Amino acid sequence: MRFLLPSVLALPVLASAFQQPHPQQWLTPSHRHVKGRSPSSSTAATSALSMAVETKKPGTAKLDVAWEELGFEFRPTNSHIKITYKEGSGWGEPELVKEPYVNLHIGATALHYGQSCFEGLKAFTHADDEVYVFRPEENAHRMQSSCERLMMPVMPTETFVNAVNTVVKDNIEYVPPYGSNGALYIRPLLFGSGPRIGLQPADEYTFLILVIPVGDYYKGGLATPVNGLLIQDFDRAAPRGVGAVKVAGNYAADLLPNMLSKKKGFPIGLYLDSKTQNFIEEFSTSNFVGIDNSKNAYVTPKSPSVLPSITNKSLMQIAKDEGMTVEARDVTIAELETFDEVLAVGTAVVVTPVGSITRLDLQEAGDVKRYEFGTKNEIGETTRRLYDRVRAIQNGEAEDVHGWNHRVQ
Repeated sequence: MRFLLPSVLALPVLASAFQQPHPQQWLTPSHRHVKGRSPSSSTAATSALSMAVETKKPGTAKLDVAWEELGFEFRPTNSHIKITYKEGSGWGEPELVKEPYVNLHIGATALHYGQSCFEGLKAFTHADDEVYVFRPEENAHRMQSSCERLMMPVMPTETFVNAVNTVVKDNIEYVPPYGSNGALYIRPLLFGSGPRIGLQPADEYTFLILVIPVGDYYKGGLATPVNGLLIQDFDRAAPRGVGAVKVAGNYAADLLPNMLSKKKGFPIGLYLDSKTQNFIEEFSTSNFVGIDNSKNAYVTPKSPSVLPSITNKSLMQIAKDEGMTVEARDVTIAELETFDEVLAVGTAVVVTPVGSITRLDLQEAGDVKRYEFGTKNEIGETTRRLYDRVRAIQNGEAEDVHGWNHRVQ
């Protein structure tokens, strides 16, 4: 029998629990009671809800497709979590909300001035049916950087991590089962919800986390290398702009070039630095990695305009662990000739092999330059090894020596 959730579930006890010094001390559903009822009158409802949630298992939700066939798209789940910040009183109590809608003031700074940032991370089911979130503290730290850049209140790491745990727990049946190659994508979002017409920070902010079961970002995942296009008629970010933080406007700016690239047959675009148009920065939604097998080198651009990818950071550590030389530095267009393998890496894509990158700006001279990596339609050996290693850690199949996985409980 399925227990029907009320539209909004308040979590008053979480306010104090979210201030615990150790994010590993996850909360359990028994801390919740139904909004609008006193604790005494909601005891039976709380017990029933706790029992219903606690007996759920990952991979048991009914979807419109098989778990193995999930793409990367929105699907409804049980709930999202909401926390409101108000000037003078700070962060409020978390709430689990069933309806996927937001009631927003017409003067909200997110609507007028783009005061909005977000994150992306994933939860994975292990062979014992336990669910683990991959490196949530890193996402908390990166969101804090975004908040500082956009003059938004910084959410404490403990609050962020516990909110992630709570919403994953409430949607546990939507975590794809072990062996399906899927994950529960977790999207934290913070935006200015208070009204301001003059250009200034809001006095109220809304923090949300939605969760979605997902498969590969690019169809085929690691199975098929994708062809990329060198984007030279658009810039992703200015040298001293907001490229290094995960703000909404960065992705809005990529919509048009991304669409144009796809119309030309290229599912992924690669941006150059906006100042000189000579240095590689990053792909549309992921970091660039070049592999030089002759030097056993892992090369990735270092630029104040590039968003620091947590997946890239993890892969750099794995590469070091395996004895590779890791180089975070300026990477010129000419160096594309030297790479044996090229990867697009990020939370959504994990590791996507890039088979080629085409440069079209030379077309007037009758020359279309195409940089090719490895053997056509085959996955490079280093790409495969790095992918298998990070996925094995995420899936609990390899020792988590760096303590990246955090169990949901």
